[in-house]
Order: sequence, then structure tokens, then C-alpha cells
Amino acid sequence: MFDTLTSSFTAAIKKIRTFDDEKSLTKALNELKKSLLKADVNHKVVKELIARVHTETKANGIGKDQFLDALRATLYELLEIGGNRGFTFAPNPPTVILMTGLQGSGKTTTTGKLANYLKNKQKKVLVVAADLQRLAAVEQLRQITAQIEVELYEDENTKNPVEVVKAAVAKAKDGIYDVVLIDTAGRLAIDDKLMDELKAVKKAAKPDEIYYVADSLTGQDAIRTATSFKEKIGIDGVILSKYDGDSKGGVALGLSSQVQVPLRFIGSGEKMEDLEVFLPDRIVNRLMGFGDIEGLAEKTASAIDEKQAKRLTQKIKKGKFNYNDFLEQMESMKKMGSMKSLMGMIPGMGNMSKALKDFDMENSGELKNIKSMVSSMTKKERENPDLLNNSRKQRIAKGCGLTQVEINKMIKQFKNAGKMAKRFSGKNGMKDLQAMMGQMGGAGTIPR
Repeated sequence: MFDTLTSSFTAAIKKIRTFDDEKSLTKALNELKKSLLKADVNHKVVKELIARVHTETKANGIGKDQFLDALRATLYELLEIGGNRGFTFAPNPPTVILMTGLQGSGKTTTTGKLANYLKNKQKKVLVVAADLQRLAAVEQLRQITAQIEVELYEDENTKNPVEVVKAAVAKAKDGIYDVVLIDTAGRLAIDDKLMDELKAVKKAAKPDEIYYVADSLTGQDAIRTATSFKEKIGIDGVILSKYDGDSKGGVALGLSSQVQVPLRFIGSGEKMEDLEVFLPDRIVNRLMGFGDIEGLAEKTASAIDEKQAKRLTQKIKKGKFNYNDFLEQMESMKKMGSMKSLMGMIPGMGNMSKALKDFDMENSGELKNIKSMVSSMTKKERENPDLLNNSRKQRIAKGCGLTQVEINKMIKQFKNAGKMAKRFSGKNGMKDLQAMMGQMGGAGTIPR
């Protein structure tokens, strides 16, 4: 997600040795300055960052460690603006959130992503269709909420968003909902009519917080529009959408300090799972190429049931991992978002995310073939892969439209994966994994 920015920082860091001189520091800072400006970071933000890093590095003695410490501290201070982080629940439910933004910013999709994020945290969510200006908005929410299995409140008998919001909040209180997400109207530009409507909806909803959804593809303009919304409506946080597109990424670095509200989430893909909490300390680590093990652990915990994981571990140790288990794990992995975003969280693996740019776990050709193969098996064959003799393989191949050669290849891969998983589940699992990574050309060791 932060490929361009991370490349900027790592390139600068490489220009400083353990003990170095003023000339090398100047070269490193010039490299960093050019890279950040190229990545669309605001010129004032770049100037401030470079000056701070220069001063702090010199004060502590020029060297790689001092440069890293100064850069990390400066980045953290730049991103650490006062306010709530991630999603904050009100003392008394339901927590009412007003979702605002310009038309085309990805506001409705982001509302769905946030609802899905909260649902995965076992929260009861009500999404409210209060954007009655754009004809397709309500239908879009219908499709999204049906997909993520979250309840939608809509009223086809009125064109007044205030009436819709009042009724929805009343329903949420009676129905003991945890969160109400209100999707409001947007326009192509900020105008008085839009602001008047939002003010009326705000008065009716009495929201605990207001989120502004900013389109990262608009670059520095996203900061200007967020500032205008803050001045006219008041906002408690920004969600940056479409961060996986052609955006150079620099807008994320200066947004909080320039708008003076915290960046709460970043939308990094098209799937409902592709929404990440923006926590400054973790983001700084990722920007500098150090990964985000805590974030990865949280994603894993939310996607994989602990009891299910223990049961699966026991089956792997006994060598009884079957095709049903495989499909179960694929469904769990899909909840964690794109492979590209996951790789960016692993220290030293950020560069791998570029190679996975177009990899989609759900739509990967090979994984689709595997799912087709498993779907063509009988219940007994899924549970006991040893039953797959030649005639059964021929039947499966016909059933899923693949050749028997392809079926044999996938079955062999499955068996090898099962053996590898069994090996890693033992006492020396971590050592074996590190050895395998070394053979594959992996840098360093796996963090414990």
C-alpha cells in the first residue's frame, strides 16, 4: 500500500553509513526530498520533515542509526495529530457515524467496508441510505449490505433524508444496535445546497462522530476539500479511499497535519475487506520497511477462529488435513484482504507486494481450478484424499472441465503442502521455516 513512499525512505537510508559526514547526510536528504515531492507529498510538509531530520541527526552524531531515529520520530510527529484512532465507540450505544464526502469519492463503498469491518468485530450494524440525491446510491447500498450480510435501513416513500435518519436512529435504539452508519449525499463540488442538507441531517442524527471520505486519487485537492468540510460541517476524522489506484501516496503523509484531524482508515482495494486502521506508530514502521506484525496478527485473529485453528493444527499434526479443511482456510484467508496488503505487513517482504499487485486470491486462475476440482469430489473424497484412484480422478477431471494431468498436478501440490504444514507444526517448525526461506533466497530470519 505504501510502496512509493517506502521506496523513498529506503533509498535515502541506504545513502548513510554507520558513521558518516555532513556531505553524505546532505545527499541522503536531497534524495529523500526529491522522492517525496515526486510522490505528491505537500512541499511544506517535505520542507518541515527534511529540516527536522537534518537538525536531529546532526545533534546526535551523523550515522545510520541516528538518521533512522530522527526520521522515525519526525514521521510519527507528522502523523500523530490529536483525536481518536481507528473506530471509537460511544459510551452508550448505538454509536452514530455520519459518512460525508463529495460524489465519486467512494463514500458509499467505504460505508460498506466500515460496516464489514465492524461486523467482523461482532458488532450489530445498521447502515442508513440517506443519500437520496444520487439515483444509484440506495441500490448500491442494497447490493453491498446484502453481500456483507449487514442490515440496511431505507425508505422509498420519502425524498427527505432528515426523515430517513430520524426513523433509522429510533429503530437502532429500539433494536439494540451497536453502530449506525449514515451514508449521506455528495455532490461534484462543495456548494451551499449540499452543506445545508448535511447540516440538517447532522442536527437530526446527532452523530457521535463525522467521517469525511477523501479520494486519494485527487492528490492535494483531497486535503483542500477535507479542510472545507471541517470548517463548514465539522469532521472528526478522514478515511482515505482508492489508495490502491494510481495515487502516488503522498497525500496520506501530510493529510493529518494539514487538516488537523486524524486519518482514521485507508481503503486499499476494491473488496469489502480492504480497509485498514491508520495507526501512526504502525504506519511509520511500514513506511520505513519494517512491516506491521501487530496489524497482521490482528487481521489473522479476526479472520481465523481460535477453536477452529486449534482443531486444524491437531489434524495437520496427525496428517489428516483434507480438502474440506483447505476450502475452509481459503474462505478465512479471503476475509484478511488482498495478498498484496498482507505482504506489506511482513518485515522485509514489502518488495514482494509489487509482484502481487494483480494477484487476487478469490479470482486467481489456479485457485479457481482447485476450488472447481474440490467441488467435483464426493463428500468422502474430500474427507479422505487417499481414495483418489485413477478412475475417480478421471471422473473429477470431466466434472470440472480440466485434464487429468492438471488434476494429478494439483493433488500432488496438495499432498506436498500437507507434508510441509505437518513439518512446520512440530517443535522445530520455526527453524524449518527459516531454513526454507533461506533456500528460497529470503533475507534474514522470520521474526519470533
